[in-house]
Amino acid sequence: MRILLVEDDQGLADDIARTLRAENFAVDVANNGEDGAHLGATERYDAAVLDLGLPKLDGLSVLHGWRSGGHDLPVLILTARDGWSEKVAGFKAGADDYLIKPFRVQELVMRLRALVRRATGHASTRISCGPLVFDAQLGHFELDGLPLRLTAFEWRVLSTLMLRKDMVVERRELIDRVYEYDADVDSNSLEVIVGRLRRKIGTEMIQTIRGRGYSLSCPAG
Repeated sequence: MRILLVEDDQGLADDIARTLRAENFAVDVANNGEDGAHLGATERYDAAVLDLGLPKLDGLSVLHGWRSGGHDLPVLILTARDGWSEKVAGFKAGADDYLIKPFRVQELVMRLRALVRRATGHASTRISCGPLVFDAQLGHFELDGLPLRLTAFEWRVLSTLMLRKDMVVERRELIDRVYEYDADVDSNSLEVIVGRLRRKIGTEMIQTIRGRGYSLSCPAG
C-alpha cells in the first residue's frame, strides 16, 4: 500500500512517515500544497493524509482540485483547527476522515487502514482467501492459522492482491503501490517479490495473467 502525506511541519511529517514505513506502507511526502496537489493528481495512492494549513496552496484547495479532477483516493485531513466549520468545510470538499492535532500516530495508522479497506469494498476487517487471512485493521497475515512473516515489499504486494482478490491487478498498478516516488525499480523486481510470495503461500494462489498482471485466486470452500 502506498500513502501520500502532505504536511509542512517537517518534524511531524518525519514522525508520520517513519511510523507508516514501520507498518510496511510506502510513503511519499510533500511539504507544500502545490507539490501535494501534483502528486495526488499524477501518482497512484491507496490514501492521502492532507494537512489543511499548507504553504503555496491550502489543503482545502488541494482537495477541491483532486475531487474536481475525478481523483477519488481516500483522504484523511490533519489540522490544528478545532472549529466545527473547518470540519464541515473539509467534508464538503470531499474528505473521508479527520484528525485534529495533536494526535497519536498509531491512531492515524488505524484510520488509514480502515479507509483503504472500505475503499476497496470490504466491510469486515478480516479478509479470507482459502488458508490465507488478512487482518486489514491490524495489518497482519495468517496462513493456516499461523502468523505469516513478510518483508515490507511482500506485504505491499500481497495486501494489494488480497484487497482485490479474484480480480486482475495490472502489473503497473502493483508497481505503483509497492514503490515510493523516487525509488530505483529494477525491471524484474516485481516478479522476484511475487516468486518469494508463491514460495510462502503456495504457487497456485497467485496467478499470472499474461500481458496484464496478477490475480489472487481463492480456493472454493
